[in-house]
Amino acid sequence: MIRFRLSPDVLGTVRLALSPLVEVGSSLRLLTSPRPPAVHRRWLRRISADLDRIDLDLLLAAAPPEGPPLAVLYPPALGRAATIEQQLIKLAGTPAGPVLDDLTRIWAGRARPRSVQRLIDAGPAAPRLLAEAITGYWAVAIEPYWDRMRAVLEDDLAYRSERSASGGLFSLLEDLHPEVSLDGAMLMIDKPHYPDATYDGRQMTLVPSIFLWPTLVLDHEADTFELTYPARGVGRVWEDLADRPAVDDPLGALIGASRSAILHQLVIPLSTTQLARRLEQSPATVSRHLSILRDSGMVVSWRSGRSMLYRRTALAGSLIGGQRRPVDAPAGPISPLHAVADENRTAESGVPPENLR
Repeated sequence: MIRFRLSPDVLGTVRLALSPLVEVGSSLRLLTSPRPPAVHRRWLRRISADLDRIDLDLLLAAAPPEGPPLAVLYPPALGRAATIEQQLIKLAGTPAGPVLDDLTRIWAGRARPRSVQRLIDAGPAAPRLLAEAITGYWAVAIEPYWDRMRAVLEDDLAYRSERSASGGLFSLLEDLHPEVSLDGAMLMIDKPHYPDATYDGRQMTLVPSIFLWPTLVLDHEADTFELTYPARGVGRVWEDLADRPAVDDPLGALIGASRSAILHQLVIPLSTTQLARRLEQSPATVSRHLSILRDSGMVVSWRSGRSMLYRRTALAGSLIGGQRRPVDAPAGPISPLHAVADENRTAESGVPPENLR
């Protein structure tokens, strides 16, 4: 249990803020999650066709599937009007030393993919390299949906302001998150994996997030602390977001819509179970499609622990890349993923790419 002894004037110093960069870090974690929340699966299906246009391997080095992400992806909030451009300028100018130390820490004791070494080798340029990769990711994965996301975030902030004005600190925090409770002047955060600790709290910042659901993130320094929490009404963000129409998928007309959907998802390694959840199909059905795609040279598979992972081949990537882009897809050159795909797969699995095909 983490406790904050709140000063009498803390209510007057509560800041309500937004952080576009938090949405980047949290959404990257969803891409490789074995159980992505159902509320975000429509978004995952929507963006999968465009993920091969960005330097995704570099981004996943900063936000690995397991363990904590880089701290720079969850920076102190700048304010309610913060933009991703402001945050990326700040990130690009961050001293490389602490970033690379953090990178080494989060990958300690695990096999490092080549993308981690790319950041380490970049030295002083590592923060700028990361900011450039995030720019590409933002353009295809978040910017097209930012208006609808921001509307829900602003609605949450308005709700918090109203609660604070009408009922004070208790009303502001009582429904913030199940891990948060208030007992008099003591704010308690139930984090069983953290050691018990008590701090003084004189300034509090609240930051709602779309992709963080259902997690609560705590950051504190001296007597200030920041809580990033799931925004109210996250389900409304995607409720009228249609899947890409079939006319935008000529590959589906050639090999079948289900197999095309599988190939679009396999820009990152996924298991049969993960694919089944994302596509809302049975594992048996997905397994049959994967067998056909593997026999056709469109996917490769390898064992990772107790799971069999699949990823599409360069042949499948070229077929997808040759399709006509949907009209709502962002244009412009973005760093390709294919140049490092085989290298990362080798580092992660220990199996040479030629043995994976």
